Amino acid sequence: MTRAEQIIPLILKHEGGYVNNPADPGGATNKGITINTFRRYIKPGGTIADLKALTTAQATVVYKRQYWDAVLADMLPAGVDYTVADFAVNSGPSRAAKVLQKVVGVKQDGRIGPATLKAVNAMPAKEVIEQVNAKRLAFMKSIKGGKLWKTFGRGWQRRVDDVLTQSLRDVGKVVLKQPSMFAGIIALILSLFRKG
Repeated sequence: MTRAEQIIPLILKHEGGYVNNPADPGGATNKGITINTFRRYIKPGGTIADLKALTTAQATVVYKRQYWDAVLADMLPAGVDYTVADFAVNSGPSRAAKVLQKVVGVKQDGRIGPATLKAVNAMPAKEVIEQVNAKRLAFMKSIKGGKLWKTFGRGWQRRVDDVLTQSLRDVGKVVLKQPSMFAGIIALILSLFRKG
C-alpha cells in the first residue's frame, strides 16, 4: 500500500458526507469536494445531484490529483506528507506550500520544488510538523477576522489535533511511495544537482 493510499482515507474521514452550510465559503461539498472541483475532475457539467452521488473511489482520485500530487507529498518525509496534504485540502495547495516554505526558511512562492524539498529534509520532521500545524491553526483562527472560527473552530481544532498526532506517530517510518510523473521529474532534477 502506498503512502497516498494510507493517508487519503484519513483525510476523507474528516471530510464527511454532503453538506451545504451557508456559513461555509466552500459552498456545497461532498466528502470535502466542491461542485467546481467535481466538475473539473469527475464530471464536467455535473449537478448537485451528481455531487451527492460522489463515490469514495472518485473522491480518492480528486484528492490524489488535486492535493497530494500538488504538494509533492510523495517526496516529503513521513508525517510531513500528511500534515501538508491535509492542510492543502482545507486551505489550498499554494497556502500549504507557502507555510511549509516559511517554516523551512525558503522563498515562499507556493510551489514545492528542489529548494523546498532540500530544506524540509534538512530539518527534523517533528519540528516541521509541529510548526506547520501551529501556523495552520493560527490561519484558521484568523479567517474572516475570526468569525468562521466561532462556527467551525471546534471541528477544525479537532482535525488539526488528529493530523498532528498521526503525523508525529509517522515520523521516521519507511513508507512505500508511488511518485507522480511530476515528482519523478523533480527527483531527477535533484539528483542532477547533487552530481553537479
